[in-house]
This record gives sequence, C-alpha cells and structure tokens, in this order.
Amino acid sequence: MGFLGLAATGAIGALHSYILVLEMFLWTTPRGRKAFKLTPEFAEKTKALAANQGLYNGFLAAGLFWGLAHPNPEFASQIQVFFLSCVQVAGLYGGLTVGPKILFIQAVPAAIAIGLVLLDL
Repeated sequence: MGFLGLAATGAIGALHSYILVLEMFLWTTPRGRKAFKLTPEFAEKTKALAANQGLYNGFLAAGLFWGLAHPNPEFASQIQVFFLSCVQVAGLYGGLTVGPKILFIQAVPAAIAIGLVLLDL
C-alpha cells in the first residue's frame, strides 16, 4: 500500500473523528457554534440531531481506521475505498443540500484519497 493513500485515508479518518467531537460534544459550545455558524438557541434545539450526525461521522472514521489497520493489503484497500466512497457521497449530498463548502471539506479530499489508494501511491 502506498504511503500517500494511507496518509490521505488517515487524514480523512482524523477529520471525521474531529467532526464527531464537534457534533456530539461541542455543538452548543462557542467552538461548535462557530464551526457551523449557529445561534445558541438553534444549537440547543438541534443538539440531539447533531449528536446523531456525529455518531455517523464516527462510523466513517472507524471504517477508515479499520482499512488502515487491516493486515491483508488487498482487503485493506477495498475497505478504504468503500469508506472513502461513503465520505464522498456524503460530501456530495451535503454540498448540494447544505452548502458548497462541504464539497471541499469532504467530497474533494475523499475523491483524491480514492485515487491515491487505487493508484497505490
């Protein structure tokens, strides 16, 4: 497995771990509200929804880290491509329904990482 693909997969896993923390634990704090441009009232009303969303980001991160840790290189690459594809689809959907910023935070990096993994770079 190529170093760049592994590094990109790890970086996206770390990003989704951070998003988990923001959505599950920091949603109503100044840091969480700033990250998502929320008013205190809206953050309070939506914190259960955000925690659920954060959990899903945690599942994406867990899958990416599983792909990094799996001992069979061929299967590890398949796991990485699958979970990176999930991130890309989520990023595309979020970019279309929430805002284009999500395309550049999730979809584009995931597409690059998929390319790096498939090219074994």
